[in-house]
Amino acid sequence: MNQAAASEPLLAVRDLTVEFNAGRGQKVHAVSGISFEVRKGETLGLVGESGCGKSTTARAVMQLPRPSSGSIRLNGTELTRVGDRALRALRRRFQMIFQDPIASLNPRRRVRDIVEAPLIVAGGMSPSERLAKVEDMLGFVGLDPASAMDRRPHEFSGGQCQRISIARALVLEPDLLICDEPVSALDVSIQAQILNLLEDMKQSMDLSMLFISHDLAVVKNVSDRVAVMYLGRICEIADSRQLYAAPKHPYTRALMSAIPSPDPESPAGRPALQPGELPSPINPPSGCRFRTRCPLAVAECSTRTPPLRELAPGQWVACHLAA
Repeated sequence: MNQAAASEPLLAVRDLTVEFNAGRGQKVHAVSGISFEVRKGETLGLVGESGCGKSTTARAVMQLPRPSSGSIRLNGTELTRVGDRALRALRRRFQMIFQDPIASLNPRRRVRDIVEAPLIVAGGMSPSERLAKVEDMLGFVGLDPASAMDRRPHEFSGGQCQRISIARALVLEPDLLICDEPVSALDVSIQAQILNLLEDMKQSMDLSMLFISHDLAVVKNVSDRVAVMYLGRICEIADSRQLYAAPKHPYTRALMSAIPSPDPESPAGRPALQPGELPSPINPPSGCRFRTRCPLAVAECSTRTPPLRELAPGQWVACHLAA
């Protein structure tokens, strides 16, 4: 698979595998040999059902914990091979926003301390310079520094806590921002505010983003390209408009059919899936992992893992039958 742009991508993930010990000699195959890249100034959406490995992928990129195998290169630096001290210095270049905005903030610390902490770890700034930076960043995310800095997380709403989390992630001015379901715990009206804020940040700070969500509508609106994930593997990667207009993988089509239409006269979508539950990542199906739920599965699907292949310019699909 060769998705390289004219210049080297900001983030290049190759054959990433993450496995966890489940006891009794069993392993959870959370992520199994996936590859993707994030180009400079781009937002790559990563979408799939709960339990497909999206958040595990995000944490593996952050080296929290380090993956079982594979390559993760940030601006040409191999993150899986650097030592802990070097990784600590590199982390100012890639930061993460977590799914639960309230749980991700220390309830005992004031907002000024929460946002200032990355600057203290990074070093190189005086206390007055750090304070000025914290004030600027809180204002940048739409919070009044004078009223917010000495308060604690429980005194804010969920949307305000997510703004604090964004300020903490961006105070070091990273190149890459990893967003793990950043709006799933928020009300719809607040979701729009946070998504608009992230888009403004991307433009003003020249950010690249890996945006993880199970909400297809959200991913469509914020992403330049989209990667669809199922049970630890990537099924399809394409330009956002191309993917939503002409999905080629059966799983992608099933996800699209489940999106509710705002037109009350339109027929209800019926996901094209075989009846049954999502297989266990401890004992995933052989060959194509989607085959047990795929209405098009043939014998080859159970014996050979489909590789990602380019079926249209920029559209990569892992399916024996897709054309």
